[in-house]
Amino acid sequence: MAHDRPHLPREAVDLYTRYIHGEIKRRDFLSGLSRFAIAGLTVNAIVDALMPDYVSAQQVSKTDERITASYVSVPSPQGNGSIKGYLVRPANASATAKVPVVLVVHENRGLNPYVEDVARRLGTANFMAFAPDALTSVGGYPGDDEKGGALFGKVDRPKMTEDFVAAAAWLKARPESTGKLGVVGFCFGGGIANTLAVRMPDLAAAVPFYGGPPADADVPKIKAAVQAHHGELDTRLAEGWPAYDKALTAANVPHEGFIYPKANHGFHNDTTPRYDEAAAKLAWTRTIGWFNKYLRST
Repeated sequence: MAHDRPHLPREAVDLYTRYIHGEIKRRDFLSGLSRFAIAGLTVNAIVDALMPDYVSAQQVSKTDERITASYVSVPSPQGNGSIKGYLVRPANASATAKVPVVLVVHENRGLNPYVEDVARRLGTANFMAFAPDALTSVGGYPGDDEKGGALFGKVDRPKMTEDFVAAAAWLKARPESTGKLGVVGFCFGGGIANTLAVRMPDLAAAVPFYGGPPADADVPKIKAAVQAHHGELDTRLAEGWPAYDKALTAANVPHEGFIYPKANHGFHNDTTPRYDEAAAKLAWTRTIGWFNKYLRST
């Protein structure tokens, strides 16, 4: 898991969340952190503690014998031309065996190591996973989340959505695919998971983590089984769940949703201090169970 970090007050973590979502500028982020620079901690030390620690948090190695992984490019005629991504397959699948497939949609920083690790976790659970990089058209994830966030704002958003639609359709049509398609997404990616549920009537399951819901008028278009996850402290999104729940019920969409006590936005991301180990593990167990239920059924 993430390295040992100094204890940081919730207000500092909230500042980090606002900063990475583009709600405040870097100078305001640093200025806000300055009031927590006590007990020997400098602002730089606090920033370092807030930023992702990908090495320590990795759960499944890139060389894990249970998976095979590679980078591939997918054509996206309605999007930005193409989208590159990380394809993970179970290593024990025979040449003729087919497996369910899951699209993994990143946060608003691009295809960082955390999201690649999530794809590998799905591979070890006997799914084929594809994690596209929405930053492909601007050079791809730059190896730094702050720079990735800046690049994210430069990508045409409607075309970015079409890139994910193209990636999902490509994944579903792969020869190794059973044709049962799921999507899991985080933050921005959670919103995309909900969008794909509206856009793709052949999507079997969607698992949005702290994602914005679709418009109420679009909910009746959803055919996928939806499982939503929110942190209690992520009040804006958590408080929006009851209305989405009600709309899904009215549309007869199979669904369930969970709000995790005292968990922040981004609680599943084990590379930052927003990580809540108990909530993340429970949410992931539920996610795999949901995909097993709706992607493996005949």
